[in-house]
Amino acid sequence: MADPQRARKLADRIKEIVARRLDKGLRDPRLGFVTITDVRVTGDLQHASIFYTVYGTDEERRDSALALKAATGMLRSEVGRNITARLTPTLEFIADAIPENAQHIEDLLREARERDAETTALAAGAQYAGDADPYVTPRDLDEGEDEFDEESAAR
Repeated sequence: MADPQRARKLADRIKEIVARRLDKGLRDPRLGFVTITDVRVTGDLQHASIFYTVYGTDEERRDSALALKAATGMLRSEVGRNITARLTPTLEFIADAIPENAQHIEDLLREARERDAETTALAAGAQYAGDADPYVTPRDLDEGEDEFDEESAAR
């Protein structure tokens, strides 16, 4: 098993190589605006999972996935030429779900803000169900009254 730090360095290098090659362009017209978000290399440095996002519609995402799958061999050759490892890792492209998750979180936050605004609006016009101060307060005694009077003691 390789050093985890070496695996991270190799992952960063693979990310840089693949991103640079995609920036130069592939001859596949199906490839859309692809962004490499992360690369993870196994502990034995034999396999690299490359996470990517595609800006566009579902059809453009599907076409870009097919283009990346078709270009995997060429990209692996490019990685093999530019790294110093004894063996070139296999490449696997995985569509990253970050944009969809981020959109879902944004929708949930927007819904929470709307509900908070509704609650605040309802609270502004709300009235107490009973007395404004529902707690029992000690009554004030007049100067002539004692706390204990004889009539109430006889009862």
